[in-house]
Formats: sequence, C-alpha cells, structure tokens
Amino acid sequence: MTPSALRLRPLQHADAAVLAAWGEDTTFCQHTGWTVRSRAALHDFWVRQVEYSPGELIRLAVEDADDDLVGYVDLHGSTSGEKELGFVIGPSCRWGHGLGQRVARAGLAYGFNELALNCIWAEALVANTASVRILRSLGMQETGTGGPGVFLGAESYYLQFRTRRNGWTRSLEE
Repeated sequence: MTPSALRLRPLQHADAAVLAAWGEDTTFCQHTGWTVRSRAALHDFWVRQVEYSPGELIRLAVEDADDDLVGYVDLHGSTSGEKELGFVIGPSCRWGHGLGQRVARAGLAYGFNELALNCIWAEALVANTASVRILRSLGMQETGTGGPGVFLGAESYYLQFRTRRNGWTRSLEE
C-alpha cells in the first residue's frame, strides 16, 4: 500500500461498528490505553463521537486503498494556528508495517495544508518506542518531557515533539 492509497475523511456512523470491534483486541487496548468495555458500549461511545465531537477536536477516519478503516487521526486544541497530533491504527494485526508513520504523516499534511496550521505538536510515552520512533521519523523535534504515564503496566513519562509548517515543507523537499 502506498501513502497515496490512504484517505482521510470525517468519521461516519458506520465506523462505530469497526471501532467497537477494535475494543475486542486485547493487545490493541493494552497499547492504546483503551478501557476494555462491551462491544455495545464502545459502539455507543463512537456513535456519540460522530454526532457530538468537541469543537476543538478534529478526528478523521483513515481508509486504505480497499476503503477499509485502518485508523484515525486527531488534531486537537483551541490555540490559534496550533494543534496536537494523535493517531491510532487498529486492530493490532496492522501494526509493524509502516502504517502508523504514513497515517501520522497524513495527519501532519492535513494540519498544515488543509487547516493552515503554523505548528503541530505531539507527545508519546517514552516506553512506547514505536510511537516515539514514528514522531522522530517525521522530523518532529523533541522539545522536552511531559508528565508521567503508564504503558503496558510500567511507569513512564511523555516525550514532547513539535514541528512547524516551514520545517515540514522543507522536510518534504529533502
């Protein structure tokens, strides 16, 4: 699958069933911090997210070339010209094939090109080496540490990253 084969779009009601199914993937829930709930409860949660998304949150579904929902991207925050990037790939059988990096890159492109943001930041638990590796591979600069967190039952802390529009466009030219 090439990066161009990924498509961002608004979440739809039909996505709730797919997202709820991800909640049955124990590995996925452990890594993402999702609370294990019934499929029905997760379905209801995702329907509410589609219908009543907070104004400061832009959550976009990510589809592959076969129109399968493979993840979502969040751009969150109320500061003018700046948002926090988040991304989730599901279920866990899709991990380890570069999809996370491509989804995160699509989120950055959307933020800079469609939303005309000046700055996008992200954070990842240092123990979540895959997420840290993705953010670094995108050219995001480490800016410091954040608060504590837990990853797979182990105490950790957040690493914070940031990139600016001019740095992002330069990295595309290299």
